[in-house]
Amino acid sequence: METAFIQSPLGITKIEGDANGITLISLSTEGSVSIEIPKVLQNAVTQLQEYFEGSRKDFTINLNPQGTDFQKKVWQELLNIPFGKTISYLELSKKLGDVKAIRAVASANGKNPLWIIVPCHRVIGSDGSLTGYAGGLWRKKWLLEHESSQKQQTLF
Repeated sequence: METAFIQSPLGITKIEGDANGITLISLSTEGSVSIEIPKVLQNAVTQLQEYFEGSRKDFTINLNPQGTDFQKKVWQELLNIPFGKTISYLELSKKLGDVKAIRAVASANGKNPLWIIVPCHRVIGSDGSLTGYAGGLWRKKWLLEHESSQKQQTLF
């Protein structure tokens, strides 16, 4: 397993993976920015940097998240949420075929090991509130604003 640390606008980001794909992208309090990026992680690093620069909306990275079958099903459904759009936990549960599974869906969402690439930040409360984000609600707000198609223009 290879590891790299990159600087992002939201903090140091840890990326792990191997020839089978990326297994982890998360915020990190450990390590410092990598001087050399392992070859197997270079594409992921480049695509994340492009995302933060605003030039990438879709990722074409081979993913290999580790989790239960149910978690993987939820994470797969998260990939269907379009860039710049949000859905509620209830809507996500409906898309997965069981509105009663809303708590399990929310739990799987919170255990998403592929920050940003699998866009768990695009899931919000039914009332439109920013709820439940492991990286902190200020980061969720930043990500949603970053993806918003309605960028604020300055007058001067």
